Amino acid sequence: MSDSPENSDTPPWADNGGDAPAEQEAENQPSAAELEAAGQNSMFGQAPEEVPASATQPPAEPEVAPPAAAPAVVAPDPAQPYRVLARKYRPQTFSELIGQEPMVRTLGNAIERDRLAHAFLMTGVRGVGKTSTARLIAKALNCVGPDGQSGPTIDPCGQCEPCLAIAEGRHIDVIEMDAASHTGVDDVREIIEAVRYAAVSARYKIYIIDEVHMLSRNAFNALLKTLEEPPAHVKFLFATTEVDKLPVTVLSRTQRFDLRRIPSDLLHKHFAWVCEQEGVGADDEALAMIASAAEGSVRDGLSILDQAIAHADMESGDGSTKVSVDKVRDMLGLADRGAQRRLFQHVLEGEPQKLLAAIADQYSLGVEPLSLMRALMEFTHRVAVGQIGEPDAPTEEERAAISEWAQRLSAGQVHRLWQLLLKGHDEVRTAPDPLVAAQMALLRAMHAADMPDPGKLAKQLKDFALTGGATGTPSEGGAPAAGGGNPAAHWRDLVEQIENSGIEGAWTMGSLLKGQVRVISLAPGRLEYTQPPGFDDNITPQIRQAFQNAFGTKWEIIRGEGEGAPTLVEQDEAARQAEAERVRNHPLVQAAFAAFPDAKLVEDQQPARGREDWSRSA
Repeated sequence: MSDSPENSDTPPWADNGGDAPAEQEAENQPSAAELEAAGQNSMFGQAPEEVPASATQPPAEPEVAPPAAAPAVVAPDPAQPYRVLARKYRPQTFSELIGQEPMVRTLGNAIERDRLAHAFLMTGVRGVGKTSTARLIAKALNCVGPDGQSGPTIDPCGQCEPCLAIAEGRHIDVIEMDAASHTGVDDVREIIEAVRYAAVSARYKIYIIDEVHMLSRNAFNALLKTLEEPPAHVKFLFATTEVDKLPVTVLSRTQRFDLRRIPSDLLHKHFAWVCEQEGVGADDEALAMIASAAEGSVRDGLSILDQAIAHADMESGDGSTKVSVDKVRDMLGLADRGAQRRLFQHVLEGEPQKLLAAIADQYSLGVEPLSLMRALMEFTHRVAVGQIGEPDAPTEEERAAISEWAQRLSAGQVHRLWQLLLKGHDEVRTAPDPLVAAQMALLRAMHAADMPDPGKLAKQLKDFALTGGATGTPSEGGAPAAGGGNPAAHWRDLVEQIENSGIEGAWTMGSLLKGQVRVISLAPGRLEYTQPPGFDDNITPQIRQAFQNAFGTKWEIIRGEGEGAPTLVEQDEAARQAEAERVRNHPLVQAAFAAFPDAKLVEDQQPARGREDWSRSA
């Protein structure tokens, strides 16, 4: 056996020694044309073209796959992870941003007139669209349109590469930073270093800083110079819920937009549209309850709606979902509106047993006492609004009930009930046993429901005092009615009113009326009097003028003949003497005089009449 093969014309490495499988494997290797075609198809995502059988003979069962051939393209699974409604229905255009029309109009005018500020500040309560607005502004400033030639616009197309990249949060020139986790100077220093470089692919380099109030004081100070004079290609967009925590130096360098709370009726319509897009049925009252619980926040409302859809019934035959009032009420722990009206009725009609039973029923259904008090306050507020306009209620039944109570109750009663419920709400919130506190608060409101208004009560007491218990009404001029009863009692009240009226010479006129007028007859607008012996001066003009100045109306003052009632001075002296006589006749005093015959009864000195500092006021 020699080292060289028998056939010297064939290289040694080409001789397979008659090995048939090796020859078959060599024949099965793809040609250069096939490798090139496979590479092109893999690059452009095309299916490999079929090669005619006459060109190549494919193996029946190839053992080794071609090294450059790509595997077949597999379609992605259409089932995507569930996205909550608050993210799924985040506004992508300014037209989808609900409830912020003034801000949208201002931004549109600024873009149209090319008067864009270098820094914007969006502030408002949670969930009204601050961060969404910042992203929309970034879109509006960097949109190039489907043709790639458009400029800044208030209506971004949503189709160009900048719009798509910003919507997906992957644009290299739109940088979002959470100030809650980047609070230091080093984080701001990175921004200061980066703003010097132009945008990579967009028109503007935009920095969106969320919860900007969380930056430290040193971080704010480091940002001030850059924020005041940034490069022309840089825009700052700030969002915060606590604008009062921002330094004034930052506020003065930004253009501020206060995003408003979204009204309940607008939230109601938006939630109905979301349910329609999701293919979910919902009761109007259920959506109204969700809109009310959202408290002006779209995100909060969508989160509650998401929970309500998950909590909804699926008992229909077709498998559809229905968001019902009962389910939403149970989920939120709210009181039934019918139960609210019944509680309100029990409070105002004074039914303690039914009131306590209704509270117990609501508590057994899972309604918290604090929510119960809040529901009654809300209904009281609706009644107060119904007294001055159209009642605000989601259903016709509730509107009718509110209108009825608005007509039955006075404004004073409604406001007094509101104050009692408000005080009860605070007590329930801080009480160790909220249920007991709610019962006591509502019982207190029930007992106070039939009490007269403080103003009316004071008026009734005044009328009772002026009439001596008889019913009377004030005259047009402000003087009390004096018909019926004891004229002397009415006369004393009139004299006191004149003394306290503040007119010129009021105290002098009061002394004259007390010492020189004996009333013969007294009626509204008319006085007939006589004078005690020893007083002959004509005081009728003085009395007439004093009455007109004090009461604002003309009185008929007549000096008549007859005895008349004693003057007020004579009455006081008679009363003093009667009191002294009563004291003298007291058994204890009589016994003291019997024991001490020379004793004297010393009376207390009468207090000085009028002002004690009269000499200093001269």
